[in-house]
Amino acid sequence: MSGFVEKPEPVEVPGLQHLHTGKVRDLYRNEAGDLIMVASDRMSAYDWVLPTEIPDKGKVLTQLSLWWFDLLADLVPNHVLSTELPTGAPADWEGRTLVCRSLRMVPVECVARGYLTGSGLVEYQESRTVCGLALPEGLTDGSELPAPIFTPATKAEVGEHDENVAYEEVAHRIGAEPAAKLRQATLAVYSRARDIARERGIILADTKFEFGYAEATAGVESAEPILADEVLTPDSSRFWPADEWQPGRRQPSFDKQFVRDWLTSPASGWDRHGEQPPPPLPDEVVERTRAKYVEAYERLTGIPWS
Repeated sequence: MSGFVEKPEPVEVPGLQHLHTGKVRDLYRNEAGDLIMVASDRMSAYDWVLPTEIPDKGKVLTQLSLWWFDLLADLVPNHVLSTELPTGAPADWEGRTLVCRSLRMVPVECVARGYLTGSGLVEYQESRTVCGLALPEGLTDGSELPAPIFTPATKAEVGEHDENVAYEEVAHRIGAEPAAKLRQATLAVYSRARDIARERGIILADTKFEFGYAEATAGVESAEPILADEVLTPDSSRFWPADEWQPGRRQPSFDKQFVRDWLTSPASGWDRHGEQPPPPLPDEVVERTRAKYVEAYERLTGIPWS
C-alpha cells in the first residue's frame, strides 16, 4: 500500500479545469487549451506523498527548471509558454506556476546516467549491466561511468515504482526513429547540464526527463521531441557535492536524503515495508531539507534565494 497520506483537494480557479493531482504538481487546463502546471511543496519518499510539506520547494523546482530551460533551448525546445498567473489564481501560486503547451507525452521516463548508483547499481551488482547495457568490472557505488548511458524506465502511477527497461523495449513501443531521437536528446541535455554543474562544484550523477510531441504533429516518426515537466531539479536528479565525491559509498546529495534517512531511522517508528502511512516530519528534518534545495538552486544558478 502506498500513495497519498491524504490527497489534497484541488484549488478551484474560474476558467481552469483541474486535470490531475500528482505527487508534487497539480495540472489544470485553461480555456485556450494550454496546461497550467503548479508545483506544490509536497514531498514524496518511498512511494508515499508525505503529510508534511517543505516550504519553498515548489518555487525552487519551478525557478530552477526555468533557469535550465533557458540554457538548453538551443539543444531542444521546451513546453513553457509563460509564467504569468491565470486570472483569479491564488497569490501563493506566484513563482511556482507555468503555462505550458499541451503535448502528447511519451510514455517513457528518459533517464541519463553518468555515475553508478541507485537502481542502476542494484542491476549492475547482479549482472554487470544497466538496462541491458554491459558495463566494465570493478565499478562501485558512485563510480563514474566510461560514458553517459541512456537507461529508460516505464512511467508508474502515484504509489508505484518506475521500472527500468531496455532500449530495445522503448524502440518496440514507440518506434525505432522516435526512440533514437529521445536517446540523442536525453544524452545531449545531460552532457550539457553535467558540464555546467561541474563548473559549479556539483556532480550531476543522473537525471530523468519527460518529453512530448506537439499536438498538431501528425505522427511521431518525423516529430521532434519537446522537453516537458520539470528539468534538472533535486527531485528529478541526483546532485552530489564534487568535493565530497568518494566512490564506494553512498554520496552526500542535494535532495530528500534527510527525509529518507529519518523515515528509515528508529526515531520515526515507521516500517517502510508495512501498510501504515509515514508519520509527519520533525521541524529539523523539514528545515535541513529546505536548506539543501535552496543550496542546490544557489550553487547552480549563482542567484541568491530570497
